[in-house]
Amino acid sequence: MRGDENTLIGKLPPDLLEKAVLRHRGAVRPEVLVGPGIGEDASLIRWGNAPLLAVSSDPIVGATEGAGKMLVHINANDIACKGGDPLCLIVTLIVPVALGVGFIDSVMAEISETCSRIGAAVVGGHTELTRMYDRPVLVGTILGPTSFLYDATGIREGDVVIATKHVALEGMSILAHDRPDLLRDILSGKEIEEVRSWTDQISVLPEARVLRDIARFMHDPTEGGLFGGLAEICRLGQSGVLLDMDSLPVSPLTDRVRRSLGFDVFRMISSGVLVAVVPAERERDALERLKNAGVPARGIGRIVPKGEGTPLVEGEELWRTIGLPEASVPEGGKKS
Repeated sequence: MRGDENTLIGKLPPDLLEKAVLRHRGAVRPEVLVGPGIGEDASLIRWGNAPLLAVSSDPIVGATEGAGKMLVHINANDIACKGGDPLCLIVTLIVPVALGVGFIDSVMAEISETCSRIGAAVVGGHTELTRMYDRPVLVGTILGPTSFLYDATGIREGDVVIATKHVALEGMSILAHDRPDLLRDILSGKEIEEVRSWTDQISVLPEARVLRDIARFMHDPTEGGLFGGLAEICRLGQSGVLLDMDSLPVSPLTDRVRRSLGFDVFRMISSGVLVAVVPAERERDALERLKNAGVPARGIGRIVPKGEGTPLVEGEELWRTIGLPEASVPEGGKKS
């Protein structure tokens, strides 16, 4: 149905598709022989010499601010964890009419800029305006070549588990963006802005690239946080993990907030943290590589037989926390 930009429903007409979507193409890749265009049913891509193709898909539901950047990174992280480099991204945008073409243009510009930074091309997708939803739904599908075949069954007892950055990185950033009212009596305005900036650390590409030739397995712990990610690794590898709880990386800002709001920091969404399992004899090498790459990291535990080690309670804390009323912040948690 065609109308003005504020009343459109369904697929965008060609002129607006060119204006708001097709001009945002990310990186220019020589492998992309035929890219997205009006009337093109599919892109054509020539693969390189890598023997394997890593493919993944993830959505962003409901978010508006920073949604394009987040969409690229959460998809690219999955390719990075398979030892690959993101090559091309397919984007589907289902956008409420109330947000309009302006939102589509801005989110595609953000997607394109982020893709350019990591070297990925935007090669197609679907875009439409709808009255069926009141919040946007963004879906990415990403492909990238890799020469590494990781299999969690190859994890061995005694292997070391390394974690980069600090837990709940993404969850805290979401709280700072979407519920700053929960944080204002706990953190200063400057500290809240610092937490908001943690979205710039969501990519795990830098650390995955320096570890991919020595890691037995790598994982990006998203929903369920660090404990959820470790539980998934143990489930795949039929193993357990013994954690050094004192070594788990928690930012002092995160620690203050979790004490006040009462959430489990190890079960909060942690995109941006790379969990890598490496042979014990390569731990020092791995940590040195990460240090040289400017990525903070530490060994947090080791692999043990199935049924042994640290109990990993699963679940996601963000959605409960983000729904708290402001009055739920206890007096003892307020910033002096």
